[in-house]
Amino acid sequence: MCWSGQSWAPSDQGSATPQPAGYPDRMTDLLQRLRDWHGFTALVVGDFMLDQLVYGDAERLTADAPVPILHARRIEETPGGAASVCMDLAALHGRVIAFGVVGDDGEGRLLTEKLRTSGVDPSGIVVDSSRPTTVKRNLIGLAQHRHPQKMFRVDYESRDPLGDGVLQRMLEQFEQALREADIVAIEDYAKGVCCDPVCRRVIDLCKAAGVEVLVDPASLDDYTKYRGCTSITPNRTEAERATKSLLARDTHEPAPEWMAEQLISQLESETVVLTLDREGALLLEGSGDPVRIPTVARQVYDVTGAGDMVLAALCAARANDLDWQDSVRFANAAAGLEVEVFGVQPIPFERIYQSLITHGRARHEKLRSLDEAVIEVLAAKRDGKRVVFTNGCFDILHAGHISLLRRAAAFGDMLIIGLNSDDSIRRLKGPDRPVHAERDRIDVLSELTSVDLIVLFDSDTPLDLIKALQPDVIVKGADYEKSQVVGGDLVEGWGGTIELVPLLEGRSTTGAIRKIRSR
Repeated sequence: MCWSGQSWAPSDQGSATPQPAGYPDRMTDLLQRLRDWHGFTALVVGDFMLDQLVYGDAERLTADAPVPILHARRIEETPGGAASVCMDLAALHGRVIAFGVVGDDGEGRLLTEKLRTSGVDPSGIVVDSSRPTTVKRNLIGLAQHRHPQKMFRVDYESRDPLGDGVLQRMLEQFEQALREADIVAIEDYAKGVCCDPVCRRVIDLCKAAGVEVLVDPASLDDYTKYRGCTSITPNRTEAERATKSLLARDTHEPAPEWMAEQLISQLESETVVLTLDREGALLLEGSGDPVRIPTVARQVYDVTGAGDMVLAALCAARANDLDWQDSVRFANAAAGLEVEVFGVQPIPFERIYQSLITHGRARHEKLRSLDEAVIEVLAAKRDGKRVVFTNGCFDILHAGHISLLRRAAAFGDMLIIGLNSDDSIRRLKGPDRPVHAERDRIDVLSELTSVDLIVLFDSDTPLDLIKALQPDVIVKGADYEKSQVVGGDLVEGWGGTIELVPLLEGRSTTGAIRKIRSR
């Protein structure tokens, strides 16, 4: 794998728009391509802002009016708007350079520093002393210290036009950085940075340099300033406004296919990606047929940041040479994970990949390739989980196996079994083994709640698996000495432990086979 660091639920959408041909095969192809994911350089132009979240208890009303009282407990400050896109791209292994405007104030300095400490280069952000940094203060009420809900939002901002000198400085730095760029994103929140001259200049420069530029538009009546972009990613409401479809809402629901065709014609863009919430997305490429790409059915907790995540994921996918259908599929998965969390939180590449693996196959299937398992381990460790590893043939599953696996699972949060392949077992135990083929053994082990992942290996020992997975705990039966455990020295070397668990007396596969044959 190339690293810079470490079944679908279709919507009820009628028959007007086809599903992608060979959909399950395309998912397999997507997972194969994602194994070659690599770093990239992205430039982000847009409206940078600071999100403030004031958390507190909201359990009573004022005495003089029916107004909730928020007893403030803590304040979180996170990058928002175009800054959120930057954070998302960095989590997808991107090298990101930010281009925007902040005020000469503490909020602007805090925002710039938060970007820098997250690995984003803020050198393209210009300070304008004539305007404040845009701040969105969200009041978040909790009941009994849980269930956060947004109660109110206060905006501190200026929508006055930016001075020509400020914009020119930003554009000069953008033009210099464009030489290094693999992809460019425009994130427009209608706060002044993405005015007509800036959008047109950025798009013209990108076209001349042969760099794709993707736009997440503001909610506007006229998208003329985005003409010539590679792709535009409005949501349903934004597309209705831009195509004047809202005028017809009283008589019929405007078809997303029609809106996409209007936009691609108006903007002369290569593609339109129209996001449709729980219905997934609609992709239109040039003069081709529109394609609906479904998403995974998820619990929606907070839609904040979903649009930013879609733009970032599309940019990252295109920078990694994915075609448009696969790019939208990847972005759908990323946005689905974003709406499951409260507030704006970057979703790491590993978690998106893990989600695609999980939803791209039967729910009970726990077999993974080594590459897939590595991704899931990275995602688990990023969440602070302890990874446990054990290995064996598990040919005739018996009570001793069940006991060992249950005890192993208790040492951490994710249990991975390194399972000897049929060829490996024949070499180790003779030509009459295994009794059960590897597919059967995988199916049986997959039904155990104690087991999270299964990885087959053909070699005589699981050493290569242990090196790649880097588990926190390795578990074997008490019939081993710690010095005999393959890979144990490696695990202890990176701070892990070896655990030897008691065996159930009289339970073994060899004994079971001998007993069967003696009858």
